[in-house]
Amino acid sequence: MADDVASAEAEEEGILAAPPKEEEKQKRGVAPWMTTFADLVTLLMCFFVLLFAMSTTQQETYKELVKSLRSALGAQAVPESGTREGLTMHAVPSEEPSENQAIDELGGMIEKEMEEIVSEVRELVLFNKLGGEVSVTKTEDGVVITMSDLLLFSEGGTKLSAKGHDILKKVAAVLSKLAYHVKIKGHTDSAPISSTMFPSNWELSSARASMVVRLLVKNGVPPQYVSAEGYANYHPVATNDTAKGRALNRRVEIVYERDSIARQFADMGIGK
Repeated sequence: MADDVASAEAEEEGILAAPPKEEEKQKRGVAPWMTTFADLVTLLMCFFVLLFAMSTTQQETYKELVKSLRSALGAQAVPESGTREGLTMHAVPSEEPSENQAIDELGGMIEKEMEEIVSEVRELVLFNKLGGEVSVTKTEDGVVITMSDLLLFSEGGTKLSAKGHDILKKVAAVLSKLAYHVKIKGHTDSAPISSTMFPSNWELSSARASMVVRLLVKNGVPPQYVSAEGYANYHPVATNDTAKGRALNRRVEIVYERDSIARQFADMGIGK
């Protein structure tokens, strides 16, 4: 009986003794290695934050800093970002566009303007069903609108046909919106001509170009932007040995030269 009581008391003491052991663990806190680990993680975080900050330097702020230092110390005294002995120094990009950038920008604007001219003339050709008589092309030299003499003139003459007169009025409506110099070039085939009015193809080609100029000016194209030129039969686009080739060579060209557009842009201060 006494043994049972003693055993029961011992078990009760063991049960009651357990909580103090848990309390001791709580008093001791976390393991010591956790402190070192936490410090390491914090240092790593600071390191990566520093790397990120260095990699995203404000470019405008950096340029202003370099500009200020150069004004104070001289252009050659300020080292560039990331340079050291043995490495090539790269100049800080200038705020002003370089000459090459300006040229590229001007070239792009000229190309766009030429494409718009081509687009408007092609719409005119399609709307009036003139695919075989009027064409427009963009070349390295500019935009060339070609009109067959069959559309414009009678054989060997300079009198405009009714259809040619009507089409030129519509062409003039497009050209009158453009403030660029345009050349009207007359061409003939190689067949010789000799008359009181036209002793040679030179006079015939020049007279046809002049007739087109007069009609364009009459319909709104500024006269200071237009000139007439005769080329006779010396700039063929096809052979003169066939009837088809000679028909292609008898033509009037309305030419917007790339250089003319560029000069006009320059006069307007565009691309500088």
